[in-house]
Amino acid sequence: METRTANTRSKADAGRTPVIPYRPLKPPMEVKPSLRQVFDAEESPLLRYAYGLVGQRETAEDLVQDAFLKLHAHWEEVTHPRAWLFRCTRNLALSHIRDHKRETPMEPGREWESSTPDPEQALGKLEAIGTLQLLVAELTEDDRALISLKYQDGLKYDQISQRTGLSVSNVGYKLHHALKNLADSLRRLGVESAEG
Repeated sequence: METRTANTRSKADAGRTPVIPYRPLKPPMEVKPSLRQVFDAEESPLLRYAYGLVGQRETAEDLVQDAFLKLHAHWEEVTHPRAWLFRCTRNLALSHIRDHKRETPMEPGREWESSTPDPEQALGKLEAIGTLQLLVAELTEDDRALISLKYQDGLKYDQISQRTGLSVSNVGYKLHHALKNLADSLRRLGVESAEG
């Protein structure tokens, strides 16, 4: 067996590019978006969420505005702005409902079991509705259209089939899976029923 010295090795390898061992780079640090980017991305979902909680457009707008003002005040401390905003909006809505029990709209034609509704139970129901609206808004356009035709317009599968051009069985299949995905998402978020 022949042993090469350092001199002979370097002469033999003189024309080749040295191979640098692969070392995986550290994952890039997550870049925090600007406050403006967060506002542009989250204002509409937050408004839908807040509206689902309090049931009044103007109040929802006020709550979201307050949440963004609080975010601005705590910007340096907040690492996950989206989650922080939703939690802040929920807390503001709970405070609003507690402070304005008599102003919170009830569903028309529905009587409360007692003369003083429990704000926690009312918030649980409104939060579940708001969360559901938020999740529906995140569905594909086709799934949103099917759900809208079925539950807002009150159409039957054959009527939806005529409007969409899908077969009746395909309408049923797509609706079933869209609703199952919504239910799974609600369970992952901890919403098991309208009471929260």
